[in-house]
Amino acid sequence: MPPTCWLPRSGFSPAAGPPAMRTIPVPHLSATQAYELFQRMRGRRVLVVGDLMVDEWIWGRVSRISPEAPVPVVEVTDHSFTLGGAANVATNLRVLGADVCLAGVVGDDRIAERLRDMVHELGVHDDGLFVAHDRPTTRKTRIVAHNQQVVRADWERASAVPEATAAKLAAHVREAARSADAVIFSDYAKGLLTRTLVEAAIEACSVVTADPKPANLDLFTGVTCIAPNAGEAAKAAGVTIGDDATLEQAGRALLERLGCMHALITRGEHGMSLFSPGKPRFDVPAVARTVFDVSGAGDTVISVLTLALAAATPVLDAVTLANFAAGAVVEKLGTAAASPEEIVELLQHHDGAGGSAGTARG
Repeated sequence: MPPTCWLPRSGFSPAAGPPAMRTIPVPHLSATQAYELFQRMRGRRVLVVGDLMVDEWIWGRVSRISPEAPVPVVEVTDHSFTLGGAANVATNLRVLGADVCLAGVVGDDRIAERLRDMVHELGVHDDGLFVAHDRPTTRKTRIVAHNQQVVRADWERASAVPEATAAKLAAHVREAARSADAVIFSDYAKGLLTRTLVEAAIEACSVVTADPKPANLDLFTGVTCIAPNAGEAAKAAGVTIGDDATLEQAGRALLERLGCMHALITRGEHGMSLFSPGKPRFDVPAVARTVFDVSGAGDTVISVLTLALAAATPVLDAVTLANFAAGAVVEKLGTAAASPEEIVELLQHHDGAGGSAGTARG
């Protein structure tokens, strides 16, 4: 049965090959331009496929050490749940105004029910969620005291999903991608993603992006853009990124290996670097004023980047916008999303401080 998240549309073409060489201008994105981009991005249809998670947060304070073992005793003051993994990508997209369909697997448990409830509250289409009876819904439980994480406990099973469940998911992705402006693969190496899913998306949709784990890198051959962090890029390329030359080597190796149009390497406090075939590297500096938590920053980057590309935004503007989104989200504690207003506010602050948007190197 066709997915109910969107009615099919026609007019999509396969992902195009790399564009012709040209000189890269260094863009300056004003607050007005960013606002106009966000207006164009609203309502775009994005299919998110990947590893679904629920982040459980137990908040408290520590005033003593346990008499049973040399560990702190946390007096619980609050308990909350947020969406993680691919579901956090969906959260970011919804905050930006996208029309989102989420696809993946959950267990047959109460955490799956909670995940569905939170997805419904967001207004995300959930007919792409399938139950895998051989695993729990992935849950990350964090105990935090005085804004410091004390310990984390994980409930998960990282293995290939049952064949029947995988077939249902593949059929859904194949159909839903036809009506999408973009497809995002959110990879946390839990056994869900396959080459079959990626090929189905590439055949049906012109913008396909991925946030890959190194072990699964080859699954994403031919996508529009990949967005690994520096550690993942180094491992995938087989180099240690320690200077400008090794960064260049890693980025070019990823492009050659995957045949994608772009590779965006996120580099934490060093910003991010975009690689495209036959073009100079484009570096953007980090713009966060204060860093509280980098959890989920990669989800924010891939969400903003993909949604901007789906709205036919030039790739350098899309990267610049994604960089400011990352800067806004790391100023929050825990997995979070940045609103258009927060991103524009940070951009205005950066302009007032005389910051640079980016540098083309080549």
